[in-house]
Amino acid sequence: MKDLEMRQVYTKTILALAEKDQRVVALEADLASSMGTSKLKEQLGKRYINVGIMEAEEMGAAAGLAVTGFIPFIHTFAPFATRRSFDQVFLSLGYAQNHAVIVGTDPGVTAEMNGGTHMPFEDLALMRVIPNNHIYEVSDPYQFKAMLEYAHTAEGLFYIRTIRKQAKPLYNGKEDFSKGYYKLKEGTQGTIFASGIMVEEALQAADDLEKQGISVQVIDLFRIKPMNEDIVIEAAKLGPIVTAENHNVIGGLGSAVAEIVAENHPVKMKRIGIKEQFGQVGKIAFLKEIYRLKAIDISKAMMNLLD
Repeated sequence: MKDLEMRQVYTKTILALAEKDQRVVALEADLASSMGTSKLKEQLGKRYINVGIMEAEEMGAAAGLAVTGFIPFIHTFAPFATRRSFDQVFLSLGYAQNHAVIVGTDPGVTAEMNGGTHMPFEDLALMRVIPNNHIYEVSDPYQFKAMLEYAHTAEGLFYIRTIRKQAKPLYNGKEDFSKGYYKLKEGTQGTIFASGIMVEEALQAADDLEKQGISVQVIDLFRIKPMNEDIVIEAAKLGPIVTAENHNVIGGLGSAVAEIVAENHPVKMKRIGIKEQFGQVGKIAFLKEIYRLKAIDISKAMMNLLD
């Protein structure tokens, strides 16, 4: 599992679920080559549906399948899974209380060379406002597999945000992800909450701070909704909080944490993320520099709060 690309984890996991459960259906929007799901077509036959470049239709078809007893796993790029087809997601899946799993890939700067039109900094904000929606941003192969398996057995609408390519393994497959967060590093002076590709940056920031005599904990807050309020309040009581996300600072991880903090235990906070900018063409390393999503940006933010 640790050597697989995230798209390979998706295909492998969906195939395993489909072999055990005849209700599992995979839907694509003409991105089989990008996601590697053409192999699913060979194995699943009629339970693999490619609707073409019609994401709204993809959501409508998924709703129809859910109503008739199937469990649809829906994949497309994150901006098309949310921004382009929001009305269908909101009404046909959310409002109708259908059980469906939407997987939005290449969020934020991970869209790289596809540029601004394909670079969603707003998908979490859109999905968070759907009542009773479940939202996850996974950071490694083991976590992705675990969340897909959980979404299969649970009820309701799920949105899972992930990259398609290689992700550095942070876990070993034996972790308990049921609480919606995982503490990766202990600390006593403050907390860094991160998700997705920003978890690795957060760990690097914590190590850099430790060399300067500053102890902060790092928590992978992968369940964006419903967020675990207890861990956020516990962190607020410890000290300052920095959130790090590959998303607009409005409406995503940072906003969710800030809402809990403001209502329960106000504390100094800084949100690292996209600020009043659209996407652009570039490699991830370049884009992280441009949008200030690096470990140094996180560590500076924490040092300023502690001062």
